[in-house]
Amino acid sequence: MQVHVCRMCVFFDPHVARQCREDDADEVKEKERANFCDYFKPTPDAHDPRFASAESKAKDQLAGLFGDGQSDAAEDAELSEADKLFRGD
Repeated sequence: MQVHVCRMCVFFDPHVARQCREDDADEVKEKERANFCDYFKPTPDAHDPRFASAESKAKDQLAGLFGDGQSDAAEDAELSEADKLFRGD
């Protein structure tokens, strides 16, 4: 069984209308989800890191700006002090 995902197809091209070079193919809104396109043909470079999605790049940039959600010791100490203020310790 083959999973049809637009971003893994030879006809996928983010620079053309509907992001598909096959004129007869029905439009698929979600390019990263499985679909039933009859024109699907897997591309050999589907997993090439140069073609990472914009969403993945944006998440990496946000993680770089805001960290990965882990607090360091200084932040933990500040939170502890803030907790003491609100609890009245």
